[in-house]
Amino acid sequence: MRQATVTRNTLETQITVSLNLDGTGQSQLDTGVAFFDHMLDQIARHGLFDLNIQAKGDLEVDAHHTVEDVGITLGQAFAQAVGDKKGIVRYGHSYVPLDEALSRVVVDLSGRPGIEYHIPFTRATIGQFDVDLLLEFFRGFVNHAAVTLHIDNLRGTNSHHQAETVFKAFGRALRMAVAVDERMAGQTPSTKGTLVG
Repeated sequence: MRQATVTRNTLETQITVSLNLDGTGQSQLDTGVAFFDHMLDQIARHGLFDLNIQAKGDLEVDAHHTVEDVGITLGQAFAQAVGDKKGIVRYGHSYVPLDEALSRVVVDLSGRPGIEYHIPFTRATIGQFDVDLLLEFFRGFVNHAAVTLHIDNLRGTNSHHQAETVFKAFGRALRMAVAVDERMAGQTPSTKGTLVG
């Protein structure tokens, strides 16, 4: 079982993330930000990851620190859980529609953090949630999971749908990338022989 638990405590947030890459899509989520919990649930359900995130943050300021630090902590847990990456597919991609919205996410577990993020949100908030925070979440994840991530919302007029298709596609792309390829027989999926740095 490829799993990890990471705790991150700062003056702004206290976060514990438990992740099982070989789960069944179960989640227990309590970040204090309901819309964010809804998005994190998409990662678990569509990635078939078991995911437990408990977070307390300075929400009296705003949700920025909580959302960013959950991304950081989830990225750290992902890096630990995926381990040396021997025998995995490495690359993953997914297109996901939801009514009028369509998003594409492509990931490479390359060992090199990088993000291309293109979501032309049609409004600045979803309920009380600031859509700018989604980039902070993904950036935190990418930098600490050491993956290359391309996110494109190809169309959509409903911001909730835009965000939800991205998170569903993200979960499914990660699921593909961490899948074990029996033909790799424990080899590192790189001509360099390493996927670290």
